[in-house]
Amino acid sequence: MTNIISEMTPNEQKIQSRIDRFFGQINLSKMLLQCNFYKESGIHCATVLKELFSLVFHGQNLYRTLSMQNKGMSFKKNTAYRFLNASRFNWERLLLLIMTRLISSVDRLTGNDRESVFIFDDSLFSRNRSKKVELLAKVFDHTTHKFFKGFRMLTLGWSDGNTFLPISFNLLSSAKDENVLCEAKTVDKRTLAYKRRERARQSTTDVLIAMLHAAKDIPARFVLFDSWFTLPKTVIRVKKENRDVIGMIRTTEKIHYLYQEKWQNVKSIYQNLESPLDPRTPIIGSVCVKLREDKVSPVDEFVDARIVFIKDRRSENWLALLCTDLSVSEEEVVRIYGKRWDIEVFFKVCKSYLALAKEFQGRSYDMQVAATSIVFLRYAMLAMESRYTTDDRTIGELFYYLREELADIKLSQSLMLMVDALRDVLKKLPLLSQEMANQIMTAFLNTIPLPLKQKLLLCA
Repeated sequence: MTNIISEMTPNEQKIQSRIDRFFGQINLSKMLLQCNFYKESGIHCATVLKELFSLVFHGQNLYRTLSMQNKGMSFKKNTAYRFLNASRFNWERLLLLIMTRLISSVDRLTGNDRESVFIFDDSLFSRNRSKKVELLAKVFDHTTHKFFKGFRMLTLGWSDGNTFLPISFNLLSSAKDENVLCEAKTVDKRTLAYKRRERARQSTTDVLIAMLHAAKDIPARFVLFDSWFTLPKTVIRVKKENRDVIGMIRTTEKIHYLYQEKWQNVKSIYQNLESPLDPRTPIIGSVCVKLREDKVSPVDEFVDARIVFIKDRRSENWLALLCTDLSVSEEEVVRIYGKRWDIEVFFKVCKSYLALAKEFQGRSYDMQVAATSIVFLRYAMLAMESRYTTDDRTIGELFYYLREELADIKLSQSLMLMVDALRDVLKKLPLLSQEMANQIMTAFLNTIPLPLKQKLLLCA
């Protein structure tokens, strides 16, 4: 590793120093031990992870770097692939622990009047050219409305409106056997590898609730959904986890809400809505409704919610947002939901710049999880670097101490104290009259530089 750093350009050395600072901040070695990362012999897991983590930032890929002589990594090909394919490494717990630590440092910088939120969304994890990847499935992409080979990457992120950090993810295969192209390998049911593969075949709602429960100690008041997740059943289950929901509603006739003592779809509710008083406002209006998990749910299990109707800027249609906290105003619901776009930016950066689903072309499901976790850690480092460079409060308590000192002891005020002390000394001399003392002070002020004289006059 020493030979690699010595041959780096100044820019690469700067990048490597930022990477070292990031891993030092999260105390990587201790985190790895807590998540079952260990080797009986050879190179330490922290070294392997750090070098794999750094590849993208140096414009390299794993295959070419391992094939380079004397300029590659400090380990061989087998070490890298054994590390990525190890089924006992708990990547999910490692990601959660690291993000919890980072969020605790960022959340201190967020004011009490601003809400931190969880954001759920899924994106296509494409392996369209693969044939023998474990649990590979036909997955429907709702962006292109086509089927691809790969996984659905269900992601949970945290945002305060300025910084987005990915907390956890699950690469979902398909619950239908006919859509699964490659079966999972046989593993012991007591192991982490089995639980990981079993979770990949579960329903999206069950996995979503499990991810939300695992992040129960992270501060976030609202959970943001797009229209694919804002279903009454999902909303009520999230509400049971002591989180409120803000999500876009599907304009469909199949989902009903209790409004004016009648179960109606969102289109019928909109038709009964009064026109806004100010036609220039984007908010059309809002109504209070009730949700039920299913048709046999008792009345005492209904959940109160508010539906906010807003104008669609891209067309003449309207959109509907659902919020389970009735105390939040209509404008605040729209403002908070705007934070959901952070996860779309996250997906774009990971796929375009951080080599998501492109860097490590392994066949095991464990390797897909490991490679995705490394990409998420890369984004977390970029997000923290962006926060450090834009928010002066990230300097820490030293910022406040320095600001207070500079505010209390200014240069002009210090000089004015010295001038006042000189005036007092002149007044006490018995040989000098008050008029002579004033003449001496006037002559002194006329001889000092003009900028200092102006500051003294302003301060006086």
